Amino acid sequence: MLHYALVFLVIALIAGALGFAALSGLAAVIAKVCFVLFLIVAVLSLLTKKRI
Repeated sequence: MLHYALVFLVIALIAGALGFAALSGLAAVIAKVCFVLFLIVAVLSLLTKKRI
């Protein structure tokens, strides 16, 4: 999930530099959503991890 967030962040940066505002905004939103989902899954996996 973090990989997808970074990929969409790079796409957003490149699209923004080239002047594609709509594509840049959409890719940035997708990157934010992927990053938030990554954080939620990471926290849940840390909380539910059973220690021996």
